[in-house]
Amino acid sequence: MTPRLTLGLLFLTALSVVAQPAKTTRLKAVSSNSAVSAVWVPDLGNGSYKNPVLNADYSDPDVCRAGNDFYLVASSFDAIPGLPILHSTDLVNWTLIGHALKRQPPFDHFEKTQHGNGVWAPAIRYHNNEFYIYYPDPDFGIYLTKATNPAGPWSDPVLVEGGKGLIDPCPLWDDDDGQVYLAHGWAGSRAGIKSILTIKKLNAAGSKVMDEGVIVYDGHATDPTIEGPKVYKRNGYYYLFAPAGGVSTGWQLVLRSKNIYGPYERKVVMDQGKSPINGPHQGAWVTVNAGKGKADEDWFLHFQDKDAYGRVVHLQPMKWVNDWPVIGVDAEGDGKGEPVLTYKKPAVAGKASPIATPPDSDEFNSLKLGLQWQWQANPKGIWHTTSNQGFLRLYSAKAPDEARNLWDVPNLLMQKFPAETFMATTKLTFTPNPKLENEKTGLIVMGMSYANLTLKSTKDGIRLVHTVCKKAADGKPEDETTIARINANTPIYLRVQVLKGAKCQFSYSLDGQNFIKTGDEFQAEPGRWIGAKLGIFCTRTTQINDSGYADFDWFRVEPVSGVNPSLN
Repeated sequence: MTPRLTLGLLFLTALSVVAQPAKTTRLKAVSSNSAVSAVWVPDLGNGSYKNPVLNADYSDPDVCRAGNDFYLVASSFDAIPGLPILHSTDLVNWTLIGHALKRQPPFDHFEKTQHGNGVWAPAIRYHNNEFYIYYPDPDFGIYLTKATNPAGPWSDPVLVEGGKGLIDPCPLWDDDDGQVYLAHGWAGSRAGIKSILTIKKLNAAGSKVMDEGVIVYDGHATDPTIEGPKVYKRNGYYYLFAPAGGVSTGWQLVLRSKNIYGPYERKVVMDQGKSPINGPHQGAWVTVNAGKGKADEDWFLHFQDKDAYGRVVHLQPMKWVNDWPVIGVDAEGDGKGEPVLTYKKPAVAGKASPIATPPDSDEFNSLKLGLQWQWQANPKGIWHTTSNQGFLRLYSAKAPDEARNLWDVPNLLMQKFPAETFMATTKLTFTPNPKLENEKTGLIVMGMSYANLTLKSTKDGIRLVHTVCKKAADGKPEDETTIARINANTPIYLRVQVLKGAKCQFSYSLDGQNFIKTGDEFQAEPGRWIGAKLGIFCTRTTQINDSGYADFDWFRVEPVSGVNPSLN
């Protein structure tokens, strides 16, 4: 694929490899990690881009530059693998290249679902030819993991500072004296205080906090819920880029001082203004090498909270005026910008970047799962297997005794919503254990309420069941409706269409062509600090010496019929 391909041709290419019902007609050469999404491409193909550049829940993004390459990391909470790593050469076209966290410590603790806990806002930096990620767990402390290759392997996490309520860490290697500093915020739910920022000293290796630190900013009066500090140094000033005011309604604040410990001057450099982008904040400043004879460019990546769709990532132009950053477009000339919806792409050195997006569809042709998939807890090796035969096998795993519904079940295999509107279809065959009842497998939209379309084993055969669980996070029971009886080992196609406003309609087919709707339209809901997720699973309620299993032939994401993905 060359840079001259038009966006329309790209969409046609993507559609040609997802629309066929039988695996034998799929283009085998297209892997889940290289195919361009059919439902969201931010590169407009004409030298411009549209926001969001990542139309999925990559919350609390941070970015570093290494040479002419950019690497992005985001929060992952209890999802595993965690700490997703994305790569770009132009800040618009992003590829998911790996995860820094294969299992989350403490390992026993994260064998159970821990909604809203785990990895909060991380920071990534490139220093002395190594990549550093500092990430917080609000219940255990701040960790460090390192790598020479951002695609991995990453080192085992080291606890930089233990304690409750330590969040949103970011390091700075001071170019004056070599001292290493760490800025972080506080989670009121654990620490009993919030809306303050602290600076601490680290050892030379950056692996251990050396003092109690200094509170350098108190936002209670003017900047409630200030958090997520990113610390930089430029022209003799220390800068703290920090969001305030809350994720859905807040603003981007910048603090500056000639001394790392302050006092800091304050300026709001971006808010929603007249744009439709609510709460634009929490992100990363990066500089682009524009090439020989051209001025470097400054850019800022941040998130927008879109409720059930999660916290999507936007790219904003940035400039410096009187040693203050101005982010977005400053129509009023007051030094405070607002977000752009479309803009010219960054002027990067070298040849144009190819069109790229994170993966969403998966043919299950590899020995490894596509990088988009995450479990709801630290996984066990007996939950699944992949093979070069072209399918994913999920073995039914017993739900925890304390599980009141699927909210508490760890072996759900899920991915982020990839756009505002899309359609996901999977083909599977269910082989339940004849000695068991209530084995289930199927397609799920997961959040604090959830819905699924599943095959369920009963004493009189397999039933197709549509399930809704309202207030699942509060432990409420499922409401289950039998749709049809299905013969064992019969291939079935399960589908969900997601329309504007995250409204979901499930359907099924026995031939891959004619789909029958099941149940009422379901309103997707966010999870705890995350957007709704989409996925597959295979569970049971009792334990014997063997399990049944489900073979998933493929999982394909494509546009909803009649909906133009370019208008998503």
